[in-house]
Amino acid sequence: MRFRLPVPMAAAALAALALAPRIAAADAGPDDLDPSTVVDETAGPQEIQGQIAIDLRDDATAVDVADIAARYDLRMRPNSSWSMAHDKLEVADIDSSRESGVIDALSHDPRVEHAEPMSLYRATFVPDDPFYASRQWHLRRVGAERAWNYSCGQGVTVAVVDTGIACFDKGPFSRGTDLVGTRCEGGWNFVDDSPQAYDDQGHGTHVAGTIAQTTNNGMGTAGLAFCATLMPIKVLNKQGFGTVANVAEGIRRAADDGAQVINLSLGGPIKSRILEDAVEHALSKGVVVVAAAGNSGRRVGWPAAYPGVVAVSATDDTDKIAWFSSRGPEVSIAAPGVGVTQQTVCNGGRDKCEIFGTFNGTSMASPHVAGAVAMIEALGVTNPAAVRDALGSAARPMDEPRLYGAGIVDVGAATSHVFWSRFMARALALAALGWLVARRIRKAGSRMARSPGAVLGALVTSVGLFPAAPLLGLASHVARLGGRLGLLVELAMRPLGEWDLVLFGAGVHRWLLLASALPVLALVAVGFGVRGLRPLIGGLSLGAAALLVQLAWSGDAAFVAGAFLGRAWCVGNALVCLWIARAAIPVEKRA
Repeated sequence: MRFRLPVPMAAAALAALALAPRIAAADAGPDDLDPSTVVDETAGPQEIQGQIAIDLRDDATAVDVADIAARYDLRMRPNSSWSMAHDKLEVADIDSSRESGVIDALSHDPRVEHAEPMSLYRATFVPDDPFYASRQWHLRRVGAERAWNYSCGQGVTVAVVDTGIACFDKGPFSRGTDLVGTRCEGGWNFVDDSPQAYDDQGHGTHVAGTIAQTTNNGMGTAGLAFCATLMPIKVLNKQGFGTVANVAEGIRRAADDGAQVINLSLGGPIKSRILEDAVEHALSKGVVVVAAAGNSGRRVGWPAAYPGVVAVSATDDTDKIAWFSSRGPEVSIAAPGVGVTQQTVCNGGRDKCEIFGTFNGTSMASPHVAGAVAMIEALGVTNPAAVRDALGSAARPMDEPRLYGAGIVDVGAATSHVFWSRFMARALALAALGWLVARRIRKAGSRMARSPGAVLGALVTSVGLFPAAPLLGLASHVARLGGRLGLLVELAMRPLGEWDLVLFGAGVHRWLLLASALPVLALVAVGFGVRGLRPLIGGLSLGAAALLVQLAWSGDAAFVAGAFLGRAWCVGNALVCLWIARAAIPVEKRA
């Protein structure tokens, strides 16, 4: 059995179930970047000339609106259908030369609460990659800007099992200029049976770009999970074909080498037990496997159709299913797959030939979901079932599940929900456990003493020192801040139990060494005899117990020994932390 992913040039290629995209526009090179598309994020709000925002009193009538329009010679319209019945917010078109005078007059009209120029506000983080604003509609459609406030995929490795990735310079092959800031580690070339998984076709580099293209570097395009690590696994040759043996081995190697996510923008019409076993092997190791549904317009191909695989169909810029997208009950979720722009290679990857190509295909939809998975896992939700639930519950629902599955992926909604639901669960657990400890202390005839050290410690280990970072947009600036400052922002918005995910990766985090009583026990061993450190130790213990209660309850973090033992680990360590908290938290006699 052979898998193929050619760039189709005629309808015959589609009829042959080729899962590679068709090049829609591939004539823009690195020198064609238009600086006018760069958004100046440091600038303040900008005004729309010739428009005024008018906030009328809530009791203003239609007669009042008509009279205001006639009196001040304005063309007025409700800002939205909702505003007609609620806040009475009107938009007025006016000659810009009259704008300031009319605003002044409206401000003195008793029927008007506020009148001001129509201002423009931009998302907290809009990358300065020139093609992001002009051509990458697909990233905005999946909620990238909102998601970047919470995650950029830090600590997660995504294997791209494909034609390779332009990740390194060796011989005639070179690293993509817009992949210079992206981390590539590991991988293998199963076509040539060598360590260099170079891309001599272009498909794999394009797919990898959607997942983790270097972002906010002032050139080219942006990627979704731009802090994630790419693992290039080459199983398809320069014609876009690969044997079932190579694909199966590529999946197994990616899983064994520590990838948390595998993207399979490939497929074929023939079911294979060898391939199914490889997929099951990856799933058994806790890997989330994402695959293109296929471009046949008919039934979903393999490996997307295997149980447990996240099968992705393709949509266009109006959210309609692409005509070529495969369909059926196996479809898990939909993502943009028409007119997707990323940097890739040309001329067989040689002579530093690069293009910013716009491709079509479910191959282009799949990496949007793989990137979304990486961003969710970077927030600590590393249990594959919990990741799939987070994706599905946050997807924008559509009417036909055979076409869209759970709906169109919305990584902005998914990351926001994951972050704040876990924050609330941990905060409630902290409050409940604090009350429990205080109750035990009261029964002993004492009460908790006020201690800033205890409060600080509880925050560090339960919800993080600065969980409000996403609300202020600081988390999305990790890439821009860079270095130690960016790292500090990442750590400040997380509890101590998840610092290993940021510092060492999701593979290390699966041991839950920091999400345990171990850090507290280590501090007890060296500092419990120091009276001034006891309040801090007590707070750290209480906060760690709250974190562990949330993890035991939700089961959303993967554990090396399995889900059941993971919950047992969390419960046991939470009890140890509570015991230490009771012993270390400062008390005082009640009056």
